[in-house]
This record gives sequence, C-alpha cells and structure tokens, in this order.
Amino acid sequence: MPLLRTSLFRIWFRKASLSGILLAAVLALVAPRLAYAEAHLLIEADTGKVLEAENATMPWYPASVTKIMTAYVTLKAVKDGKITLDTLLTVSPTAASQSPSKMGFRPGTQVTVDNALKMMLVKSANDMAVVLAEGVGGSIDDFCAMMNETARKLGMTQTSYVNPNGLPADGQITSARDLGILARAFLHDLPEYEYFVHIPAIRFGHRVTQNFNKLIGRYPGADGFKTGFICASGYNLVASATRNGKRLIAVVLGASSGQMRAVRAAQMLERGFASNSLAWLRPSLGKVEDLVPVDTSPPNLRDEMCGGKRHKPASDEDDTVASNSGTPGSGDSNLMFYTSGLQPQVANVAALIAAPADAAEPVVVYTGPTRSGADLIAAVSADADSQNQNPRHAAKSNGAKNKKSRVAATKPDAAVEPKADAKANGKDSKATGKDAKTEPKAAAKPAAIKHANAKPDASAKPASDKPAASGGSTAAKPAKPKSVAAKPKAATGESKPAPKGSSSDGKPAS
Repeated sequence: MPLLRTSLFRIWFRKASLSGILLAAVLALVAPRLAYAEAHLLIEADTGKVLEAENATMPWYPASVTKIMTAYVTLKAVKDGKITLDTLLTVSPTAASQSPSKMGFRPGTQVTVDNALKMMLVKSANDMAVVLAEGVGGSIDDFCAMMNETARKLGMTQTSYVNPNGLPADGQITSARDLGILARAFLHDLPEYEYFVHIPAIRFGHRVTQNFNKLIGRYPGADGFKTGFICASGYNLVASATRNGKRLIAVVLGASSGQMRAVRAAQMLERGFASNSLAWLRPSLGKVEDLVPVDTSPPNLRDEMCGGKRHKPASDEDDTVASNSGTPGSGDSNLMFYTSGLQPQVANVAALIAAPADAAEPVVVYTGPTRSGADLIAAVSADADSQNQNPRHAAKSNGAKNKKSRVAATKPDAAVEPKADAKANGKDSKATGKDAKTEPKAAAKPAAIKHANAKPDASAKPASDKPAASGGSTAAKPAKPKSVAAKPKAATGESKPAPKGSSSDGKPAS
C-alpha cells in the first residue's frame, strides 16, 4: 500500500510539473502582448470594409487624435456658413493655460480659424484646440456637447469627449472602430478641407515644426491624418494612404513609440494594398460599423510608456527607431514579404519610416487677420520679432552663447560648433512663443507666403519644393579676448492617464 501511494504521488508530481512547464510557456508567450497591448484596424475608406481588426472595439484613451473631431466640428461649421476660415478668434486665459504641446500665445492674441487649424493639426497645439472650441461653441463644455452629438450621429458608440484636445480626463474615451468611422466621415463629408490633415510642416516665425505623422513624406501615397500620445494610451495614430485609386485608413493605438506606430500602420497598409491577390485567404469581417463593442475599461499603459527605464515621460515626437520583426502585435510580417512577389511592396517598412521625409515647403502660419503680399511678410516678421524679444528666451539664448564663447576661448584656433535647437522639429515641452531662439529677423520667401494663403480645392496637396531657409546668423559676445564668432544657429519649431497619466504629448499630469 505505501508503495502504491508513492507511485501515485510520483505520477501526480510529474503531471503537475508538466502542467507547470506548459503554463509557464503559455504565460511567457502571452505576457509580452499583455504588457504592450495594442489595437489595430484597417479599413477601406470608400466602403468601410474591414480588412484587419485586432482589439478594434477595445475602449482606449484617444490623446491628441481627439483633434480630428475638433477639426471635423470646426470645418462643418465653416462649410455650413456659421464661420469662415478668415474668422478671427481670440486666445483666452483658459486656452493660454493649456499644457504643452502648444503655441504659447498670450491671452488676447488673435488668430484666424485657418491658422489655428494648421497649428492644431501639425504641431498638435492644445491651446489652439481650445481657441477653436471657444470660438465655435462659445465654451469648452458647449463645444464638447457638439463633439459628442456629432459622434452619436456618426455611429461612434464607444466615444465620449470632455475636452477638445485629448489632455488626460476620465471621460475622454474612444476606440479604433470609432476612429475609423470618424476618419471615413471626414474624407466623405469634408473633401474640400482634407488638405488640413496632410500638411507636412508649418513655419511660425523662426520655428519649423514637422508633422508628427511619420508616414507623411515617407510612405508612398500617405495623405493624412493625426497622431496622439499620453502615458495611459501609448502612441496612437490614425493614418490614410492612397495607391492606384484605392484609399485605406489604418488605426494604431498603444504602440510603444512614435516610430513603431508608423511602422505598424505602414505594415497594415502594405497588406491592405496587396489584399486583392490574397482575398480568398481572408475571412469577411464586415464593415467597420458592424464591429461589436467590448464592454470593459480602457487599458492603462502608463507604466509601460512612462515608467521603469523611461526616466521622464516620452513625448509624441519620439525618435526611437523601431524594428518590424519579432515584436508583439506587429501582425504577420512574413505575410507582407510573401506577398511582395505578387505586387510591388515596400520591403523594409522600418527603414522607410526612419528615413528623412521628402523635402516640402512648410506652410507659413501667423497671428492676426488673414493677410497677403507685403502685409503678410510684415506679419511674419512681427511674429519672429516677438520671439526675439521674449525676455525668458533671450536670457536662455544669451547664456548659451556665453557658454559657447567660454569654451571657444580655451581653444584659440577652434571654431565654436553650431548647436541645433533641441529636438529641432517640434519639442513640445516648451511653447513656441516662449522658447524660440533669439536670431535676426528672417525674410519670408515668396513661395512660402503664396502657399500660406492658398485655399486649395479637394485635390490640393502641400507643395513639395524645398523648405525655405529660416534664418540669419548671429555672433556670440566674447567672454575673453580670444574669442571667435559663433556659427549660425538652426532654429525650427505632438491626454493623466485617464485617471493619472501625462499631459498630451509627453508632459506629466497631476
């Protein structure tokens, strides 16, 4: 009898050990996906047909992709004749107090609807979103009511808004499904204004800000939309692209970096454009409106995005180079390479996204009423002067110059190396109006001025000429007798995890 009990125990122990090993293996496979939850959706813009969906109806914190709805409601008001693109709006104290990313204008500054939209959609300026909300709706609360009513009419059943910019808030919720519906509505209802969502860059005074959507100017056929980031949501992207007359919309929520969300979207778009060859392999997923919502709470990715080894919250213009292989949620990358023989494909999406964007003329934005010709040149110069005259910025700039001079003085024959403006194409942690470098007045180029005032039709695309130079040079004041002149500086310019995260596009939230 004791021998039988011992044998039974050994059999049980072996089975238990085997079960434990299998369980550990399963957890090892599942854990990375749980740690880096993502939601993906790929649809046809014309029909709404779903080509890919993963966690597409999982509630999610939208971050700055909220601004797609802010732009939609504003442009619907323009189309309905309630306001015009030339309507002047005033920056209120509430707008000026928004967390970065923002333009940083003082209360009382006036800006047109046209310029506010460009600043909001390219720089992801939170203050401009509030300026538009107050100008169109009368107040943030009333405008949010308009946003929620619009969402209801469009069938965005998982979406609610409590602010127009996506800064952290408990009630700011959406899903990949709803964002796909919104993107389709934008293209269908506002074709004459879709140029707002694929502007490659803007120039304000001395500062040039590139679009945070890394597909623009890199991925063939990319033509919209908007990025977003807060610690709770991870890196979000709604993107569209057109190839051979076929337009697709990709939604990525919760990617691990700004680079990775673009890679994810490009991978989906590649598979979508090749899907005609493999249509028989794909089960029908119906239309985007038919996707069944999941009744749960949004995942909170704050620890993954802003904790651990990330000593400070990441920002929406994250420059991490992402790999497109062996990462959770990346989809079947082998399928993409398999289909490459059937139809021209981009072989290495990650390398494509990491490459410099195609040269494009930045769209000039400015404060004050709509202007043209000499008046516009004067307005642009005035904005540049306001950047130069900012005392806080001037002190920082002079301090940096003196430091350079002291270093140069220790090496009499050495030239002072130029130092680019930190994170030149859009470090939102400082407002544009408060941190632009002190440089001489920049002359606006005629091509840029013309481009700024053009009102393109639905087919208009941003100019593809080379960007205009932004600036002159300045000499550093010598700290010692043996000093040299400094070379010219290069000056250029994306909600609490909901409940506790970071501010939109990378700033800590209380």
